[in-house]
Amino acid sequence: MAFHSPPAPRPLRGLPDKRRAIMGAARKLFGRDGYTRTSVDGIAGEAGVSKRTIYNHFANKEELFQSVVLEGAEDFTRTVAAIADRHLRKIVDIEDDLVEFGVDRARAAMAAEKHFSLVRTIKAEATRIPRPLLEAWREVGPSAAQGLLAGYLRQLTEKGFLHVTDAAKAANHFTLLTFANVADSSFNGAVPLPDAEIEEIVTSGVRTFLRLYGAPPRG
Repeated sequence: MAFHSPPAPRPLRGLPDKRRAIMGAARKLFGRDGYTRTSVDGIAGEAGVSKRTIYNHFANKEELFQSVVLEGAEDFTRTVAAIADRHLRKIVDIEDDLVEFGVDRARAAMAAEKHFSLVRTIKAEATRIPRPLLEAWREVGPSAAQGLLAGYLRQLTEKGFLHVTDAAKAANHFTLLTFANVADSSFNGAVPLPDAEIEEIVTSGVRTFLRLYGAPPRG
C-alpha cells in the first residue's frame, strides 16, 4: 500500500488517556509488523478502543503513523541532548568523555526498542513513505541530534580540545564511526549487543575520530 502526503493534524477529541493507548498500540504494531501489514482494526484491538475512537483522534492510519514516528524521534533526540550535556559540557579527558558519550548514546538506542523498531520500519518501507514525512522525521530526529553534537564539537574546538573546521561534517564522522557502527552490528537494535562490544566499537571509533580532529599538542 502506497503512502500519500501526510494530512494536517486533526484537533484532539476525546480523552488523553485514550489517545495515549492508541499511540502505544500503534507504536507496538507498526514496529513489529510494519506500516503496510498493520491495520486500524488491529490497533483498535491492541488499544482496547473502537475504530471510531481512533478516527476521533486521527484522520487515518497514515496520520497515526506520522504522529507515532515523530513523537519517538523527538523523545530520542531529547535523550541524546541530555547525554551530550552530561558528558560534553565539561571535559576532563577528551578521549574518555567522548567514549562515555558514544557508549551512553548507543546504550540509550538499544534500550529504546519501541522507537528503533519504528526506525527499522521506516528504512524497510522508505520507498513508499512520502518525502515530506521522511524529511519531517529526519529533521526532528537524526538531523536534530547531529546539530546538537555539532554544537558541542564547536565548543570543544573553541576550548582547545579539538581542531574542527566543519562541525557538521565532524559530527557526521563521529556518528558514523561510533553510533552507526553499533547500529549496523545490532541490525538497528534488533539484536542486542553486549556492553563490552559496544564499548569496543565506540572506543575504536573515538580514537579514529581524534586522529582526524584531535587538537595538536600544546607547547
